[in-house]
Amino acid sequence: MKTRLLLSALIPLALTAQVTALRIGHLVDRENATVANNQIVLVENGRFTAIGPNVAIPAGADVVDMSQYWVTQGLVDAHNHLALTYKTLPENNSYYLTSVLDSTAIRAIQAVSNGMTMMSAGFTLVRDLGNNGNYADTALRVAIEQGWIPGPTIVNSGIIIGGFGGQFSPVPERENLIYPEYLNADTNDEIVKAVRRNIAFGAKVIKICVDCKSYGYTADEMRLFISEAAKAGLKVAGHVQTNAGALRAIDAGIWSIEHSGALDDKTHKLMAQKGMWRVGTETPLTEYHTGLTPAARERYQRQEDGLRNAYANKVKLAFSTDADYYIPGMTRGQVVIDFLKSWKDAGIPAPEILKIMTVNGYLVSDIYDRRGPVKAGMPADLIAVRENPLENIDTLRDVRSVMKDGLFFKRDGVMTPEKFLHSGPTPPTAWRRQ
Repeated sequence: MKTRLLLSALIPLALTAQVTALRIGHLVDRENATVANNQIVLVENGRFTAIGPNVAIPAGADVVDMSQYWVTQGLVDAHNHLALTYKTLPENNSYYLTSVLDSTAIRAIQAVSNGMTMMSAGFTLVRDLGNNGNYADTALRVAIEQGWIPGPTIVNSGIIIGGFGGQFSPVPERENLIYPEYLNADTNDEIVKAVRRNIAFGAKVIKICVDCKSYGYTADEMRLFISEAAKAGLKVAGHVQTNAGALRAIDAGIWSIEHSGALDDKTHKLMAQKGMWRVGTETPLTEYHTGLTPAARERYQRQEDGLRNAYANKVKLAFSTDADYYIPGMTRGQVVIDFLKSWKDAGIPAPEILKIMTVNGYLVSDIYDRRGPVKAGMPADLIAVRENPLENIDTLRDVRSVMKDGLFFKRDGVMTPEKFLHSGPTPPTAWRRQ
């Protein structure tokens, strides 16, 4: 009896609040490529409960006028590194030095800040793929789920698993410096143990280095990763650097190929046949992202040609950035939304870009049956912009309102993060360790 009373007392206030009624001018459903005008959307206990033009607004509901906005589901960055920011000190503008000099604690705090700016930019889901120190990504996800901080839904990988050395080039005297950025796994037993370790410490997707070293994983070794992850219902994402590595990953049946520099027409055709995800991380050509040197322009042209080829081959595409760096004067959210330029330069139509940033993002995150669509019964996540994103995709650069789990993180351009503090999920989720 005492336990029941205690749990009742701990049910978050946000989940016993009144109904919120949204008067939406234009509701964009990218899954069906439609716009429904003058809709009433009811939200209660963090979920959508009713949607339609003639929905009755209950007495006492909190009515929010969004009649001037185009509203759609939240955006997704399918490849980010929230707890990695090359910067902190002038002499620390290096990924390797960051991993050595910045503690997991400070990186977790950076992840909180980066996650909040991602939310402000309209990203309500982030697939966070490693380089988070000693499981700062799990700490971030759990803190958000328990309501200690506001932030996007996190699908995190834990520590990246790779052959000896990961992406680093350690020296014999300091070979252990690769940890905790990478887990060494060079035998079948080590592969199984590394996957289980990440799962035990809170990973929701497994990320591997397919070919970060010349002794990259074979197709059979990747099949072992895939089967072991599948025991826990998880998918495997593969960091790929070479064409040979991409072909092995495709042969193995990997869920997603991360980065696109090694992909070509042949691999795109094979990926399309097998229904594999291309998480390409196409960095825009700007003075502050890449520089404007002839070499940068040449790399960018190859990148855009590759993206056009993937689109023409009907490969499943995700909006993904590999954002892990600091640009003076820009938040992580602003850095990420700037990647719109790459997709526009590749000639991808605005409706398709929006689908890639929403529907495809939830699908590659393997969460679309539980979160994403604006429909009754789903968690109440949405964003609002001033113009129709099906016609002007750049309107996403100025997200005016963001709702996550039925709470406004941002409303009419004003951030209200305090609403999320201690709002937490319902028991027993709040008691889940990770």
